[in-house]
Amino acid sequence: MTRFRTREYSIRFAQRVDLAAACAALVLLLSLASACAVGSEQVTVFDLLQPCTSEEGPMDALCGTIEVFEDRQAQTGREIALKVVVLPALSNDAAPDPLFILAGGPGMGAAENAAMFKRALDRIQINRDIVLVDQRGTGKSNPLDCELPEAKLEDLTQIDTYPVKEFQACLEGYDADARLYTTPIAMDDLDEVRAFLRYERINLYGGSYGTRAGLVYLRRHPEHVRTVILDGVAPPDMKLPVSAPADGQRALDLLLADCEADAACNERFRGLRQKVEGLLARLGKQPARVRVQHPRTGEWAEVEVGRTLMANVMFGAFYSPLTTSLVPLLIERAEQNDFQAVIAMSFASEDLADLLSSGMFLSVVCSEDVPRVTEEDRARMESESFLGNMFGTRLEPCAFWPRAKISEDYYEPIESDIPVLILSGELDPITPPRWGEHIAEHLSNAKHIVVPGVGHGAMGQGCVTRLVSQFLDEGTASNLDASCVEQLHRPPFFVSTTGPRPSSP
Repeated sequence: MTRFRTREYSIRFAQRVDLAAACAALVLLLSLASACAVGSEQVTVFDLLQPCTSEEGPMDALCGTIEVFEDRQAQTGREIALKVVVLPALSNDAAPDPLFILAGGPGMGAAENAAMFKRALDRIQINRDIVLVDQRGTGKSNPLDCELPEAKLEDLTQIDTYPVKEFQACLEGYDADARLYTTPIAMDDLDEVRAFLRYERINLYGGSYGTRAGLVYLRRHPEHVRTVILDGVAPPDMKLPVSAPADGQRALDLLLADCEADAACNERFRGLRQKVEGLLARLGKQPARVRVQHPRTGEWAEVEVGRTLMANVMFGAFYSPLTTSLVPLLIERAEQNDFQAVIAMSFASEDLADLLSSGMFLSVVCSEDVPRVTEEDRARMESESFLGNMFGTRLEPCAFWPRAKISEDYYEPIESDIPVLILSGELDPITPPRWGEHIAEHLSNAKHIVVPGVGHGAMGQGCVTRLVSQFLDEGTASNLDASCVEQLHRPPFFVSTTGPRPSSP
């Protein structure tokens, strides 16, 4: 039985059922229909949630928690309070089907980042509620966080190793069974939230790992799905660590080809392909020992910059075309043993990692992906990409992390005739268009839009939000004219620290 709590009170489903029954009896006995306003059809999210405080979410949103059993199968024992934020529709005649947001990672909390999603989805909020839930293990929903000590400059020399001992300590400190934080269980949580909030059918938006979650929900609860938007597809059968090196290499190859085809970039960074290969080979044989300044504290220190750190920074830059445009200049500076910009970008990547609950990441990946990784996969990861074994080291905690047993049919293609809009960034280094094509083969009512000049995440780029809004309003992609995305292009490359070369008048 699900319990809902806001700051000062608690409501059980059974209590509402009892109250509704009592009220119905009173109507029959006294013919006072006006006394009964608790029928389920009249209850809205305004009755079920409370206005958010500034600490909980946007001040014009509604907040609350819904408690579910950690062990959904046993329906007993520890309970998890799932944080929920609803951005109510602004229109008086809003659509009855809300948009549920499924965040990425794995490990990002949707409700925790409600303000960010609100800015990105303001157009959609006009006509429908937007519902954000911190998936179990993320945000404020019994998060499986693992806060590591803030990295020092000297720690960058240890990037080839993963903080295994720290993760062991975090695991021992959790008030949680880490086996029970997988995607299928979390999607059953989500359906319980849907039912509690009295929504019959919902629309789903998933970004990155959220696309996997959305596909899993679609398979498990299709009767409650109206439409699905998948932005940067990571399907259940993708082996998250295994596919990344090849997809990252593709992003590098696209950058190099685009630089060669761009007159300003090719002239400024002639022979860039050979420079990248030479730099990585040199750092692989002998890391550079350099003196750099901490980008936050201003302190100076001597560090070693090896191949893995350089590759990691490049890969992180590929997520956004804007940061990608800096890579040729980054390579040129690094060739001259100037690694200050590399160090600064490495710390920026750590800031993004702070948004994720890394224990939940491990609960998903160690259960759903790693058991399917073969020795051939591991060998290919090391040989087919400039990233080398960077992702292999991230699997080390899975040697001791508790694992759930995932059924084999979890990896079967999801088949559905429900309308699905698939978005892929052409330049995406981690979920490129091939994964959108992969799932579209089994979705008979899907439209796949590849957005030029865009990296990881197409929502908010150019006309994409308008297309998503139209898709939600019409409930079909058949009338979408996606030609407007062709106006998007990769940003011009930086040819100096002052920026790109100015365009000719």
